[in-house]
Amino acid sequence: MRKWMLLGAAIASEVAATLSLRAMQDHGAWLAAVVVGYACAFTMLTLVLREGVPVGVTYGIWGACGTALTAVLAALVFGDPFTWPIVAGIGLIIVGVLFVEFGSRPTGPTP
Repeated sequence: MRKWMLLGAAIASEVAATLSLRAMQDHGAWLAAVVVGYACAFTMLTLVLREGVPVGVTYGIWGACGTALTAVLAALVFGDPFTWPIVAGIGLIIVGVLFVEFGSRPTGPTP
C-alpha cells in the first residue's frame, strides 16, 4: 500500500509542478512551486522504485496519470483545449500503460 501512496504523491507533485510551470508564464513567482514540485515528484519516484515496483510500471503509471490529470486540470484552470483527440490520446496512453503493467508480470512457473 505504501508504494501506491508514494506513487500518488509523485503524480500529485508532478501535476502541481507542471500546472505551476504554466502559471509561471504570467507570474514568475511560480518558479518556486515548479522547482519544489518536480523535486518532490522525483524524490517520491525514487522511493517507489526502492519499494520494488518495476521502473517501466512506475514511469508508465506516473506519466499516464500525470498527463491525464494535467490535461483535465489545465482545461479547467487555464481554459486550455480539451478535445476528443486529446481524450483519445489519453485513452491510448492508459492502454499502453496497462500493456506494460501486465507484460511485467511473470506468466508462469519459472524453471
